[in-house]
Amino acid sequence: MERHRPLLSTFLLAPFLAFLLSAVPAPAIDEGRSLYIEGYAGEISYAPGDELQLHLSSPSPEASLSIARVGRERTVVHEVAKLEGVLEHSVPENASSLGCGWPVAFRMPIPDDWESGYYEITMKVSDRGGTYTQRNRRTAEGTCFFVLRPAAPGGKDRILLQLATHTYNAYNNWGGSSVYGYHGRAKLQGHRVSYYRPPTSQYPRWELPFVVWAETNGYRLDFATNLDLELRPEIVEPYKLLLSVGHDEYWSGPMRDTVEGFAARGGNVAFLSGNTCCWQIRWEPETRSFLCWKQWFNQDELYSSTEATIPGLTTLWSHHLVGRPENAMTGVGFLHGGYHKSHGQIMDGSGAFTVHRPDHWLFEGTGLAVGAEFGGKDSIVGYECDGCEIEWRDGLPFPTHRDGTPRSFQILATAPAKWAPGDAWWYERWPGPEHSGHAVLGLHTTEAGGTVVTSGTTDWSHGLAGGDEHVVRITKNILDRLGK
Repeated sequence: MERHRPLLSTFLLAPFLAFLLSAVPAPAIDEGRSLYIEGYAGEISYAPGDELQLHLSSPSPEASLSIARVGRERTVVHEVAKLEGVLEHSVPENASSLGCGWPVAFRMPIPDDWESGYYEITMKVSDRGGTYTQRNRRTAEGTCFFVLRPAAPGGKDRILLQLATHTYNAYNNWGGSSVYGYHGRAKLQGHRVSYYRPPTSQYPRWELPFVVWAETNGYRLDFATNLDLELRPEIVEPYKLLLSVGHDEYWSGPMRDTVEGFAARGGNVAFLSGNTCCWQIRWEPETRSFLCWKQWFNQDELYSSTEATIPGLTTLWSHHLVGRPENAMTGVGFLHGGYHKSHGQIMDGSGAFTVHRPDHWLFEGTGLAVGAEFGGKDSIVGYECDGCEIEWRDGLPFPTHRDGTPRSFQILATAPAKWAPGDAWWYERWPGPEHSGHAVLGLHTTEAGGTVVTSGTTDWSHGLAGGDEHVVRITKNILDRLGK
């Protein structure tokens, strides 16, 4: 009997052990993993003949790729039915600021006949679920993009559209952080953001409506990025007209130097955008990142630097320590602008401009008169707006020029705008915490004859998408006069 006691003890303990085990959920057999694919291009922009490189990560070893130019039409230019050898890579803790560091998973030379434009890469994977459970067909899809510069800048086209890629990157919180706290991990705001991570694009919201309208109406455009204005400043020289469209918020000093120099030499610039050149950034090539401390400018290493370098602070261009308000380039700025039908400000606004100087060439063929409104149907005045300090004489608005607006600037139309609570503190010195301003449509000329037009609103292209006859005619007047 002695040698059977262990068996008897186990037999008696079995119900008790079963009870204990029943209180702990058993792990699923072959529990299915999530399926995904993500990636980013090795460069923000390429030229024909360059090697396109894609950095991908997925638990699936196989993927398919489709590359399409997105303009008036979505045109697929290259497909890969079966890309093998895709690997899954970890996400570094500091991926938002310093990048992912994933290896290249796909490369190809860009053909010479690809047209300049915005190119979207669609990546797809699929599987059949788990081996023993969760058997089902699953698919996952990711996208990234790159911009293709022209092979010969200005060789065919006289208008260059530079896309607001720095603004796309500023709002990208992939990996946990952007330069905004509202959607950051633990609501923390980052100050450095890298392009070496899966991107977020704002092209469909801002520039694409303009591109669709322009290409539909026979205007040929070459494309570049914000960064090209810094790294390849010579790219602007062959063109008659340089365009900024939509939400072009983040600019470096070398970018401004390129554009201001272009206008000073007689080049034309049209800012069909708002909140333009609001924040100064610094490019960091080692990590393909840019730095922007924004309201925490006293954390910038330049804060305790010399008088010569402190204007490089990565904060508001209109901040008194920087002393280079965006008005000097565009004619307008957010300091005397604000919000219209957004951020809780002027939510009952008309979304329209009121005309003040209808005899100007900008309004030729519109039939608009003094006091007439246009653009309200499509709310072309909306979201974020730029203006200048105004004084009124005999019912007409004039710039005071105290805020940096050039002496030759003319105010052609306005709409009311207002700051949101708290905006004032970022400037340190401000007109007042309840400051009201205007969206200003206007223009100025340089001594060399360059014309700089501004719409003073992010939403100008809404009128093009909606077919507003006045917005369409004004835009044609700008492109025809300045871009040919």
